[in-house]
Amino acid sequence: MKKHLLTLTHSVLIFSSLLIANAASAQSSKDKKIMIDCDSAKAEFLRTDALLKNVFTGAYGYVMLPNVGKGAVGVGGASGNGIVYEQGKIVGKAKMSQVTIGFQFGGQAYRELIFFENKEALDRFKTNKVEFSAQASAVAATAGASANAKYTDGIMIYTQQKGGLMYEASVGGQKFKFTAF
Repeated sequence: MKKHLLTLTHSVLIFSSLLIANAASAQSSKDKKIMIDCDSAKAEFLRTDALLKNVFTGAYGYVMLPNVGKGAVGVGGASGNGIVYEQGKIVGKAKMSQVTIGFQFGGQAYRELIFFENKEALDRFKTNKVEFSAQASAVAATAGASANAKYTDGIMIYTQQKGGLMYEASVGGQKFKFTAF
């Protein structure tokens, strides 16, 4: 009986180890996909507005959310995952969620890019203390748009439409969750 119990215990331990290893590799492959998507999104932002290169160079850090999905019928929501960069190096992941209410209908996909002017602004983000309300203004990434864009409270936001159609006159806000690597 003891031998069977010992064999069962070893089997459970081996199975658990394999399950954990598989989950860890799945997570890292998901993160790698997001990183690749971030590289593509950055290239697309720069292709649309070459002047953004100066903003990337001058910013202390940034968050790239390469695939944000948004949908609504009266009540709406959006979410996306991205990567956080500090002085050019990857430091973590970001998850954005948004809820809106008002006259709205449709769905769309877009990219969102958030620049941080200084360490203090990025540190606020990393401690999950950054939320954007309806009053936050995002710059639509178009040719030359970055020439006149300004930081507000150390943060500057760009969005770039990927597809879809959305009619809206709504109020809501975005929340972020930072997870360090």
